[in-house]
Amino acid sequence: MHVRRLELVDFRSYERVGIDLEPGGNVLVGPNGVGKTNLVEALGYVATLTSHRVATDAPLVRTGAARAVIRCAIVHEGRELLVELEIAPGRANRARLNRSPARRARDVLGALRLVLFAPEDLELVRGDPAERRRYLDDLLVTRMPRYAAVRADYERVLKQRNALLRTAYLARKGAGRGTRSSGNPAEVGSDLHTLAVWDTHLARHGAELLAGRLELVAALGPHVTKAYDAVAAGRHAASIAYRTSLNLADPVPDRSALEAALAAALIEARPAEIERGMTLVGPHRDELALSLGSLPARGYASHGESWSYALALRLAAYDLLRAEGIEPVLILDDVFAELDSGRRDRLADLVGGASQVLVTCAVAEDVPPALRGARYQVVDGGVRRADP
Repeated sequence: MHVRRLELVDFRSYERVGIDLEPGGNVLVGPNGVGKTNLVEALGYVATLTSHRVATDAPLVRTGAARAVIRCAIVHEGRELLVELEIAPGRANRARLNRSPARRARDVLGALRLVLFAPEDLELVRGDPAERRRYLDDLLVTRMPRYAAVRADYERVLKQRNALLRTAYLARKGAGRGTRSSGNPAEVGSDLHTLAVWDTHLARHGAELLAGRLELVAALGPHVTKAYDAVAAGRHAASIAYRTSLNLADPVPDRSALEAALAAALIEARPAEIERGMTLVGPHRDELALSLGSLPARGYASHGESWSYALALRLAAYDLLRAEGIEPVLILDDVFAELDSGRRDRLADLVGGASQVLVTCAVAEDVPPALRGARYQVVDGGVRRADP
């Protein structure tokens, strides 16, 4: 799989830009701040329908424009597919496949399989558990696009359940203060009766998402250990483990067992959830634990170790997809400036056989010769081919 052409209209800093890319290595060179990352961010958006830099779509639209458009021509097994996305903050995004409207934007997921490493990935090691959960879920969707619907269903049910818990919390709080606001016991009971219905939905969708994560972590773990060893040249051993609050007898139980365990945990947590007004158990509270040797990476890993670990997580994702017959595009955004010459060469050896690699850098000489390939000069508002 490779991207043949990328076109942007009113995306980030670009009013209009187009770039023809090559299989193998592609190096985007330019000073900081000219828009190199904006280009690869657009590719990441095609692959995941989210940005790796911001949580909402509004910053993706150029200042003064009402919408942004991404067009991406993807070649896979000799066939070309054109994906077009229209990003309009405040409205539902629209998508087209080969110029035919898609029913939902998420129908394009799976058209471009991509693994992107960026400086922001340090948060995978140093940041909150939400960063690592997102890493798992994004990879889960890349691996099996049907999980986009599972993820969306779980988040929808969780939002509704939290709203009901919040209502019950405010009702109790109002009753305790002797006010007239929503303190009616019958109203509180009605809310809790409705909550039981949402418990069933949360257990079902949560079990499906949790099963996917557990299976993914079991498959991914050996690749993380191998990738970290390769990048860090044998300094400590990296390992990952999935941490959940559920009592699970089997490391990878079947979905019915997970659903039953989650349903039981929701019942047990009900008093505490009403007291706090939020859902306290489920995949949204779980953690991907990262370890170096016997110590947790978060809080103990040095800057260099954290950088190597974050890179290893992306390389492990790339290796897992390739091992399963998926040939993703690999993006290395501003990676080599942070690596010494030994790590640069080892990284080049690891990914040199990729069907397509996109590298961004400020200094072309930072990129090992094995990855240089086609070269592009990025300037404010434009890109031009600059092969020597």
